[in-house]
Amino acid sequence: MSAAPAYGEDKGGSAGPGEPEYGHDPASGGIFSSDYKRHDDLKEMLDTNKDSLKLEAMKRIVAMIARGKNASDLFPAVVKNVACKNIEDPNQLIRASALRVLSSIRVPIIVPIMMLAIKEAASDMSPYVRKTAAHAIPKLYSLDSDQKDQLIEVIEKLLADKTTLVAGSVVMAFEEVCPERIDLIHKNYRKLCNLLIDVEEWGQVVIISMLTRYARTQFLSPTQNESLLEENPEKAFYGSEEDEAKGPGSEEAATTTVPARKPYVMDPDHRLLLRNTKPLLQSRSAAVVMAVAQLYFHLAPKAEVGVIAKALVRLLRSHSEVQYVVLQNVATMSIKRRGMFEPYLKSFYIRSTDPTQIKILKLEVLTNLANETNIPTVLREFQTYIRSMDKDFVAATIQAIGRCATNIGRVRDTCLNGLVQLLSNRDELVVAESVVVIKKLLQMQPAQHGEIIKHLAKLTDNIQVPMARASILWLIGEYCEHVPKIAPDVLRKMAKSFTAEEDIVKLQVINLAAKLYLTNSKQTKLLTQYVLSLAKYDQNYDIRDRARFTRQLIVPSEQGGALSRHAKKLFLAPKPAPVLESAFKDRDHFQLGSLSHLLNAKATGYQELPDWPEEAPDPSVRNVEVPEWTKCSNREKRKEKEKPFYSDSEGGSGPTESADSDPESESASDSKSSGESGSGESSSESDSEDQEEEKGRSSESEQSEEEGGKRKTKKRKKVAEGQGDGSSSDDGSDSSSSSSESERTSETEEEQVEPASWRKKTPPSGKSAPVAKEISLLDLEDFTPPSVQPVSPPTIVSTSLATDLEGLTLTDSPLVPSLLSPASGAGRQELLHRVAGEGLAVDYTFSRQPFSGDPHMVSVHIHFSNSSETPIKGLHVGTPKLPAGISIQEFPEIESLAPGESATAVMGINFCDSTQAANFQLCTQTRQFYVSIQPPVGELMAPVFMSENEFKKEQGKLTGMSEITEKLTLPDSCRSDHIVVQKVTTVANLGRVPCGTSDEYRFAGRTLTSGSLVLLTLDAQPSGAAQLTVNSEKMVIGTMLVKDVVQALTQ
Repeated sequence: MSAAPAYGEDKGGSAGPGEPEYGHDPASGGIFSSDYKRHDDLKEMLDTNKDSLKLEAMKRIVAMIARGKNASDLFPAVVKNVACKNIEDPNQLIRASALRVLSSIRVPIIVPIMMLAIKEAASDMSPYVRKTAAHAIPKLYSLDSDQKDQLIEVIEKLLADKTTLVAGSVVMAFEEVCPERIDLIHKNYRKLCNLLIDVEEWGQVVIISMLTRYARTQFLSPTQNESLLEENPEKAFYGSEEDEAKGPGSEEAATTTVPARKPYVMDPDHRLLLRNTKPLLQSRSAAVVMAVAQLYFHLAPKAEVGVIAKALVRLLRSHSEVQYVVLQNVATMSIKRRGMFEPYLKSFYIRSTDPTQIKILKLEVLTNLANETNIPTVLREFQTYIRSMDKDFVAATIQAIGRCATNIGRVRDTCLNGLVQLLSNRDELVVAESVVVIKKLLQMQPAQHGEIIKHLAKLTDNIQVPMARASILWLIGEYCEHVPKIAPDVLRKMAKSFTAEEDIVKLQVINLAAKLYLTNSKQTKLLTQYVLSLAKYDQNYDIRDRARFTRQLIVPSEQGGALSRHAKKLFLAPKPAPVLESAFKDRDHFQLGSLSHLLNAKATGYQELPDWPEEAPDPSVRNVEVPEWTKCSNREKRKEKEKPFYSDSEGGSGPTESADSDPESESASDSKSSGESGSGESSSESDSEDQEEEKGRSSESEQSEEEGGKRKTKKRKKVAEGQGDGSSSDDGSDSSSSSSESERTSETEEEQVEPASWRKKTPPSGKSAPVAKEISLLDLEDFTPPSVQPVSPPTIVSTSLATDLEGLTLTDSPLVPSLLSPASGAGRQELLHRVAGEGLAVDYTFSRQPFSGDPHMVSVHIHFSNSSETPIKGLHVGTPKLPAGISIQEFPEIESLAPGESATAVMGINFCDSTQAANFQLCTQTRQFYVSIQPPVGELMAPVFMSENEFKKEQGKLTGMSEITEKLTLPDSCRSDHIVVQKVTTVANLGRVPCGTSDEYRFAGRTLTSGSLVLLTLDAQPSGAAQLTVNSEKMVIGTMLVKDVVQALTQ
């Protein structure tokens, strides 16, 4: 590339003509090379707006990396160039992908760039890009937690977004970054509740989980009155009648027994949450159903929780993974809400194809649901399960039988007899588990079951499972008085095999010896001494310590016999019977559906479920104040839009009408839906008052505008009829809201009486409604309120000239001065992106006004805006290095630009009648940015007003090589006078020349630097065929102008 060496010579970075460049110098990788200078040069090249220099810099960087040189300090500059361009791409998918890639780069040095990109994407027109910005927030927070304050500002902005695509993602970012900032949710609570049904499934789960914790902090417990009834049911039930009959003295006594509490009234917002989440129980997503179920379990009154049972039972038909999670939560729920799942008892019956973990969980639920009514059915099921080949499942079933016997006294004997029958089972594991459970049951009624203890004692010869042998020994020792003949014999057998037993069995043998020594020392004294002697030299220190402790305790010694006198009380003290409880009893303190609940341990990142408040916080924090002008303007715009539209079509409101949900409509729907609770009356009254005022205002404005707007209304009605003939009203509304850009253009073309600046401001009536609707659908928060007074068109030519030329047109309406003068040129163009400028964003426009300093210069308006957190000082133009002939008149230095402020400066550029770019530096006190302005060919000229005869005379002089002709076909949308004139004057700064024929258009202008005439003629036929002719001695300008005008007319 030829541009790179020239640039290098300017900067002093490259060698002389005979030396190679950096990227090709084989010796440049030496240890004495000045890499820092070269890197500064590359950074400057990457900061320019010239693609050629950027490409050359990228080539050099790749060459450096290929030679193994360190180029890590160039990484931010490369990322900035790659991301900056794609983040501004017209395609929303590319913008989102660029942000996703940028936020996935885990390098702290690009955190400022990432932050600026997220802030920009949060204000993007596309909800998909805003959703991606919400996804990027947790990534940036995990990379640099110091950015939390700035990220909270972005989250607060995105939380106000009314798009369902964004809601779930921003709530997830809220949960990751600042879950404690519950104040951010207040104003958006009702909106989130109303949007919930339309959010994607992943977002629904996140929002429901967050709203569960929010509700626990903002509303009163709906079960507080129910707990009062449980504490004193008789008083609570009969109190209302008894209080009337009793005297005042009895009332005082009653207040001491039952605490005085206000009657519970559910908050309308609490009811709104329950009502809007209930339909999601029918969701196809198991996660959503589970989220709603936990919300109802934690927030709903007891009478309403039952609705979740059917939905959860439906999930049991899903995959085993889903069943496992659901059953874990059902097992917890069934402990406190047993009646909720009793109608679905058979749904928890176990199938032979279920995995072991599913079987055990279903067994848990069946045990929790067992009561005196259904216990026969449950025990018959358990009897079948015991025959299973799955030994773990059989062991769990035996434990479940024991729990049923513990909880329901009526079937205790039945269960115990069944377990005793299992002692003759061939499987040792079944027998061992039965022994353990029988031991726990016998502790409840040991005197009645001496025969069972004898039967167990006989099993010591056959059972080899340590836990079962230990249980039998404990039973014999604890109730040795019931089996006085068998117990010593058991001790004899165990002493014989003591050294071969497991540790847990040895400990119980020592206990048995001690208890028998205290109750039957004649028969067991020697056996006890023998067992203690064996234990004294055991390998396990626990057994050795237990033997020493027991010997000193039961055998009196000469020094101290105080403890030995109380040995019997210590060893044979009455012990409480064990309580067989569910393993899920205390799991409800974890939020259901969470990983912590599944593991029964607090997982990383788990947020505790808050306790209910004693007093309800202020509910007014969730009220959304809507400014009065917003209400009025929105209603007026809708009314005036509907009048011309619905007069010619039969359809109702289209999808865009229903989709427009501003805060007012949200609050109205909230109040309407919660009307049963007594709320919403004031809002409905205020709405009716606003409607009456609105009617008065609209009637006055219609009367005042009736005469002046007749022609406009006729044209609009024609357009509406044309649309209504070809499609339905819904299609018309959809197409009208599809593209605000095309809408604004077509309106300007159809209504010649509107000024050019009408595009930027929202008019108060008629066709303005679709534009305003598009703004509300895209959720722009920074749009300006519509002005009440229409903007007057700028008068560029004198009134006398306009009246002189008015009679020369053959159109239906008189020619307006705004069409005689050139239209405004292209809109703002980017000069420096905010990411590349580290918060400084610079745009420029060609104002098409004479530059005061030099009439040969093009007037360029430079617009500065500071989107960073710090002020930018000393904005000025550096020493430019321009091609020959091009000169710049710099703008005065801007001393300081505060954060969030904007400023505009005017500079003049003499392009010397060429489209060559003017390159210069924008400088601040700390940085320099390389920028360039390349003018369209139409901005290099100024309009000239001449008569038709003068035009023909000058055109005759510019023929031959000074004349360029091009044939084209005008589309149907570009065959009216107004559209042709508007498109031509937008492309080129030319003035219209009056013409006597209706199919011919003439424009004239002069180049700014040399003053050469540029004459443009368009001869259009009714069929659409047209011929464009440009006459100018500047052949390059003429050729480029033909190309640009043809492109504009044929689009």
